[in-house]
Amino acid sequence: MSHIVGKSAYKSLEERLNRFPQGAPASDTLYKILETLFDAKEAELVAQLPIKAFSIEKAAKIWGMKPIETEKILNKLASRAILLDIEHEGKRTFMLPPPMAGFLEFSMMRTRGDVDQKLLAELYYQYLNVEEDFIKDLFYSSETKLGRVYVQEKVLTNDNSVEVLDYERASNIIKTASDIGISMCYCRHKMHHMGKACDSPMDICMTFNTTASSLIKHGHARKVDVSECLELLDLAYESNLVQCGENVRKGVNFICNCCGCCCEAMLAAKKFGVMHPVETTNFIAEVNKDTCVNCGKCIKKCPVRAIKKVVINKGTPMEKTVAEVDKDLCLGCGVCVRNCFNNSIMLKSRGKRIITPATSVHRVVLMAIEKGQLSNLIFDNRALSSHRAMAAILSSILKLSPVKKAMASEQMKSVYLDKLLNTK
Repeated sequence: MSHIVGKSAYKSLEERLNRFPQGAPASDTLYKILETLFDAKEAELVAQLPIKAFSIEKAAKIWGMKPIETEKILNKLASRAILLDIEHEGKRTFMLPPPMAGFLEFSMMRTRGDVDQKLLAELYYQYLNVEEDFIKDLFYSSETKLGRVYVQEKVLTNDNSVEVLDYERASNIIKTASDIGISMCYCRHKMHHMGKACDSPMDICMTFNTTASSLIKHGHARKVDVSECLELLDLAYESNLVQCGENVRKGVNFICNCCGCCCEAMLAAKKFGVMHPVETTNFIAEVNKDTCVNCGKCIKKCPVRAIKKVVINKGTPMEKTVAEVDKDLCLGCGVCVRNCFNNSIMLKSRGKRIITPATSVHRVVLMAIEKGQLSNLIFDNRALSSHRAMAAILSSILKLSPVKKAMASEQMKSVYLDKLLNTK
């Protein structure tokens, strides 16, 4: 009987995770992952939590427990980085982050003995690198992306630098963060247990603001100041890592420093070709074929295999082999520019600025609309208990394009919302 109850708890937790736009497709492997991270009672309790941040009192009411008992459970879950523990303006709230970027990664962002990390690595590898449903859902199920690439600022020319806005600079994200935490790279840690890790820096995963504060508080991140984080950014540049951060203009919560051999987004880019798993920069690399000497270094260093050798001027005295960038694959990160000793590669404007969601709420609303899940955000029985939260959702909707407003209206089938959309 307890086995049946346990299985039901994990099924409920899986359903809870999939009410959020960044879900986790059902799989026997997912069940084993959840079973490793949560005991059955925890799974049953977490499955009842709202999508939005909640107080101890709110959780106590949902669970039918006393606040003191509830706080102990919430603290225990936060200490294992399953929940984020947020303190803002004297108020303490908790939130269940999505699986990614969230509690799956947090479980391996430090070495720890309370969970079997080798087992987790094997399960994560199966779920993310062998099975394809999770990665396809994470990176390709919506037009709006979870993450975006930051250009390597040191390779920008003066002309290019003028085009880069503050929110498009990793350095500015670091300089303006309220808290900064450094943790172990989940991707390379996972691959280490699989015997597939590269020699790129491990302790270089950056979290910011309330996410950093929670991870620091519970020992899953090391608190650093701006200068140390900027030094680590330089180390990431020197190590040819790609900066992939949260796809928002304000309140960025993370920047990953990604290698092409271990990191999920880079592996997905290589596996699925022209479908970008993360939003590109506003730049694209271009080779000067007159000066290219075919050294092959850019080809070797490109994290997504967007550069290849081609023969030009065939059958003439000017025939030569040079590098060529596949514009459909290029992320615009600038790694190739950094590695061209002959200055034969430069970044050029894509000609059309990439639109970045304003905040996490804006991004989540866009993703929910595109995935047909907007009603989960608004009508979840505990998701939006305040007018303020509803206002944030509606405000984001009202700023959308006419097409996406229509999508929102169609999904909601709400006279009230339809009226709001038609008044703008």
